[in-house]
Amino acid sequence: MKPRPFDYLRPDTVEEAVAALAEHGDGARVLAGGQSLMAMLNLRLIEPAALIDIARIAALAEIRETGGMIEVGAAVTQNRLMNWPGLADKLPLLSEALPFVGHFQTRNKGTACGSVAHADPSSEIPLVLAVLGGEVVLRSRRGTRTLPASAFQRGMLTTAREPDELLTAIRFPVQRHRRVAFREVARRHGDFAIVAVAAVAEGNRVRIGVGGVADRPATREIAVDTDLGDAVNALAWELQGYEDIHATARMRRDIVRRIAPQVVEEAVRCAA
Repeated sequence: MKPRPFDYLRPDTVEEAVAALAEHGDGARVLAGGQSLMAMLNLRLIEPAALIDIARIAALAEIRETGGMIEVGAAVTQNRLMNWPGLADKLPLLSEALPFVGHFQTRNKGTACGSVAHADPSSEIPLVLAVLGGEVVLRSRRGTRTLPASAFQRGMLTTAREPDELLTAIRFPVQRHRRVAFREVARRHGDFAIVAVAAVAEGNRVRIGVGGVADRPATREIAVDTDLGDAVNALAWELQGYEDIHATARMRRDIVRRIAPQVVEEAVRCAA
């Protein structure tokens, strides 16, 4: 199948992009990398009246450190972020997770912000953003607002973005120490995760995140000296899980029980 006809707009500035969204509203879709969007267009899962291409807006193609946060612009590709010189030192958890995101070819086009905007519960970048307590920056003619990751993703493929808002950047808090671990189970490397688990150890606490089980990334904090098996089992039951062609809900819970303790222990060892 091919997409239905639509107007193609390529603004040169953020202001022009925001103006186009204000004009077309819910009838518009934003194109950055297009790795998810183009497939949905071709299958006619979405039928926008206008496509707003922001890939060439220079102001959105920057990675910068500001106020203790690493800000990634909406036009920054996943491969560019993966090869950013400061990634391993300042965002070690993201450095661990990015090699699992798609394949080299798709990372050349797909953007980090696009992954967050798409809000697939199996996606690795939204999981890392949630575990680190990151932020999402949204801009419209009404102004700019910043939402925590936990408030932005509301469910499967559902976010808090309003129709006239442009996601301009995501922000990750700088990590001063390498106290992290990441692991996922997928049918093939580069596929969406059936289950992904990330952990960050700080002192005697570990923040754990699970993706691919519930309709959005789930995060919990647990004490290092707690009964890890009981804590992970309780989390698995709380998430319940969903069923699709890749796995049953029971299989997803069992994977969490198996790999989450290993991820937590790895993060704790790194912190020692």
